[in-house]
Amino acid sequence: MDFITQTKEVPVVGSYDVVVCGGGPAGLIAAIAAARGGARTALVERYGFLGGMATAGLVAPISVFNYNGRRIVGGIPWEFVERLSEIGGAEEEKPLGNITFSPEKYKLVAQRMLLEAGVTLYFHSYLTGCRTEEGRISHVVIENKNGAEALVARYFIDATGDADLALRAGVPMQPAGTTLQPASLIFMLGGVDTDALPMLRHSRQGVNYHDLAIREALEALREREEVPLFGGPWYCGVLTPGVVLVNMTRTQADMADNREATAAECLLHEHVHLFTELLRRHVPAFRNASLLATATQTGVRETRRIRGFHTLTGEEYLHAVDFPDAVSRGCHPVDIHAASSTGQRCEFLKEAAFIPYRCLIAPGFPNLLVAGRSFSADAVASASVRVQASVMGLGQAAGAAAAQCVRSGVGVAEIDVGQLRRTLVEYGANLTA
Repeated sequence: MDFITQTKEVPVVGSYDVVVCGGGPAGLIAAIAAARGGARTALVERYGFLGGMATAGLVAPISVFNYNGRRIVGGIPWEFVERLSEIGGAEEEKPLGNITFSPEKYKLVAQRMLLEAGVTLYFHSYLTGCRTEEGRISHVVIENKNGAEALVARYFIDATGDADLALRAGVPMQPAGTTLQPASLIFMLGGVDTDALPMLRHSRQGVNYHDLAIREALEALREREEVPLFGGPWYCGVLTPGVVLVNMTRTQADMADNREATAAECLLHEHVHLFTELLRRHVPAFRNASLLATATQTGVRETRRIRGFHTLTGEEYLHAVDFPDAVSRGCHPVDIHAASSTGQRCEFLKEAAFIPYRCLIAPGFPNLLVAGRSFSADAVASASVRVQASVMGLGQAAGAAAAQCVRSGVGVAEIDVGQLRRTLVEYGANLTA
């Protein structure tokens, strides 16, 4: 039987120019860009650390910064990589620009850059709602050990990955597809003969770095014993000899639905242990492997996407349409994983693609920007842009735009896009074909 709780006043604990919800790759870069642009900025993150899919999900490498011999994603995202490299936390796989990294040092550098920029952090805080007034978001409501709290801001950036703030504010979403891409729980193995893994480094353009030899062995094994549904496998180092991140589990689930997400987490934890034993028994490089850790959360490829002023299509993306309001780029292949088989569509780009500003904003929401994989795109374009380097570029654009809106006092759709593009180029973004 439903019940109604007693309504209570939620205290306002902070007032800002910009509040960013989500501290993953898109959100942390968005907050840095907004703060550097002069905006009083806060960032809300549900974990006690930053990095999102990179650190909570152990998704590696950071893909992909370079294409056809050029730096495609630059500015604050690349500065982050350089800062990470300076403390021994990153190695660039040249010439493609995939970044092998230490998850723990990723957390540290992200934290340092945000605090240096003057961003106020709200860790261990879960977005639970928002308040709108005359079409504008006025407050977000968060829950933490202090109870329910509210933050006031002039502009908001949704970098939750799942469009959580946008959904609560009433932003229309893209039509749900028939089947979402599967979720995967990445796990870390130690005691691995990393020298025997030929696909550990990710340097060459036009290569899908799944291990075909192991894949074929697992496919053959499925005829004789229980082998769960898998993808790849793909793996990446963490700059420690003998330690590997393995990406191979998969299950069909809507990770924006609590019940499905819970079931997926339980199932995939079982599968991680099963796969660890299979690799130990059947693959020489893993003979002495042991399970060191599973990701804090299952990795998510696809959930909600907003319906913005423009929806970036796969055709536009694959043909590298150069939009007059382009504010970011993408160069990762279109990467669509099958939810009910071991299959994958991997389509490489001829030229690096462009993402227009209109995909980060929605009609009727004058103080909201969206950065990360929940931006306005179809399933094909999203399947490329959803990776880390690309969403960092979206975060840089959203943060710079929010700061510019603060200075000019206009709605996000009324911004001088030419000035925004000039600011992004000054940061180091590449916006030219």
